Amino acid sequence: MNQNKTEVVVDTNVPIVANNRETPQAGPACVFACIESLEWVQNNGILLLDSERLILREYEVHLNYSSKPSPGDQFFKWLWDNQANPQHCRTIPITPNPDREFNEFPNDPTLASFDRSDRKFVAVALAAQTAPQILNAADTDWWQHRAALQQHGITITFLCPELMQ
Repeated sequence: MNQNKTEVVVDTNVPIVANNRETPQAGPACVFACIESLEWVQNNGILLLDSERLILREYEVHLNYSSKPSPGDQFFKWLWDNQANPQHCRTIPITPNPDREFNEFPNDPTLASFDRSDRKFVAVALAAQTAPQILNAADTDWWQHRAALQQHGITITFLCPELMQ
């Protein structure tokens, strides 16, 4: 890990909200918070990705790294160009598990209803062993499970807390 940078995991909803699409409930302050956070990651962070490339593939579904990009797309273009650069990204090995998605995801009944598509972010954060924060913008599932996730050492930064009510 780069000594001067903080490791983070970014849920896909953050660059989506930064693009100001697919999330009509996100107001201007939320969009701005997401844009600022993505810029911070690019300048000060180490973005954590998974060895299965699931995060990257999910970003690809919702984001574009060509043409005239919006802020979330610019982040994805930066990621695409820097995914192998250890000054900006680190790939974390995770192990698929048919019961709970990944071995690294906590085997905890209080997390049984946690969105299976978001478990990769938790698995990466735990497997990194550096206590990275997970950035979330608009996904209330993180809010609903925050106490259980925190008990397992997960730190979630809610960029748009007004959307969690």
